Amino acid sequence: MVATPSPSSPEAIAALSAPEALRWLRGLADTAVHAVHPDSLLPGELPPPPAGRTLVVGAGKAAAAMAATLERAWQAHQPEAPLEGLVVTRYGHGIEAHGAPCERIEVLEASHPMPDGLSEEAARRMLEAVAPLGEEDLVIALISGGGSALMSLPAPGITLAEKQALNRELLRCGAPIREINTVRRHLSAIKGGRLAAAAHPAPVLTWVISDVPGDDPTLVASGPTLPDASTPADALAILERHGIAIPDAVRRHLEGAGEAPAPDDQGFARDRARVLARAADALEAARVAAATSGIEVRVLGDDLEGEARELGRAQAHLALSSQAGLSRPLLLLSGGETSVTVRGDGRGGRNVEYLLGLFEALQGAPGIYALAIDTDGIDGSEDNAGALIADADWARARQQGLDPATFLSRNDAYTFFQALERLIVTGPTRTNVNDFRAILILPRTP
Repeated sequence: MVATPSPSSPEAIAALSAPEALRWLRGLADTAVHAVHPDSLLPGELPPPPAGRTLVVGAGKAAAAMAATLERAWQAHQPEAPLEGLVVTRYGHGIEAHGAPCERIEVLEASHPMPDGLSEEAARRMLEAVAPLGEEDLVIALISGGGSALMSLPAPGITLAEKQALNRELLRCGAPIREINTVRRHLSAIKGGRLAAAAHPAPVLTWVISDVPGDDPTLVASGPTLPDASTPADALAILERHGIAIPDAVRRHLEGAGEAPAPDDQGFARDRARVLARAADALEAARVAAATSGIEVRVLGDDLEGEARELGRAQAHLALSSQAGLSRPLLLLSGGETSVTVRGDGRGGRNVEYLLGLFEALQGAPGIYALAIDTDGIDGSEDNAGALIADADWARARQQGLDPATFLSRNDAYTFFQALERLIVTGPTRTNVNDFRAILILPRTP
């Protein structure tokens, strides 16, 4: 964690040097991530133990930390009650690396953002684990972003390779996560409520850390334990609208498949779901921390979507117009999940692409600093969480011959910020409420 500087007044914020301003933004980001970490969320959420078994299942980038936190709380409050299960997380996000291994809940690891054979194995094992449960048992599902790829079992007649290819094309074309997950649900044997249906008549309690704009829990990890209001026809229309080639087996499945469990399915009558953390919670924690210094804070939204670079450009123009006539420092905060249409062969994720779009539009305007990270610690498929910029970086980039437009044209924002030594590398945070963006705007000096 980066220590958060605590300037006590707007004047102190305005007087920060560039390194101090960047450290202050880093501290805000740490505050935001801490507020949505499972360690801060789960201990007060325990259900009473059932007469039968309590089985934990789960998937996502936060799944291992959620499982470890649940285990600690369970041991502290009801140690004699049985607890067992398995969850799957991304490679390298297992809780063993966090220093607190699970003893009762098995932690599996698989591939993200593209599913692999272990993603398929994890899904199959969860379906097998819940199948024998009865009315006196309880399932606790720990669901967070990333679970769609990590728990991936194709519907009958569809191969994992076909799912991988469609997933790859949806990511490349910049489809929003709502559409991607709609397709995933209808090509799956476990998503769209099918895991819960396999567990019934045992009730299912689902805890969600949301990474989707709007925080609809049925969309997080494609809703394996929650009923689905979309249809196979919706999934087919999405693929056709984006011009994605549809394998014959996939088309046959979507044209002839039965519906996923519907919201009015009586099998879900005893189930409960709760969203424990969302982007709004991370932004609120940062807002409160920043407001203690007396500066103005505006939250632009927790559910912003769209092309990453275009959002960066739009927020740059907002920052520039807001700076005119500014009498005290202003902080702009936003969250959500942008997308990137891949046209080049460079390295990068949506947060660095957003930041490079913002950087290009600001052109080194004095007194404006910015940060953008993915709260899970991994921006796209690289090793960084995101990046940050200072006003003087424009001149530094020109001196090094770094042209933002050129790097944007090949989706190579990672390389750009690597050259400026502005990448933020945190490693896995073991939570995930998607993007956190902060722009600090200082009044212009006479």
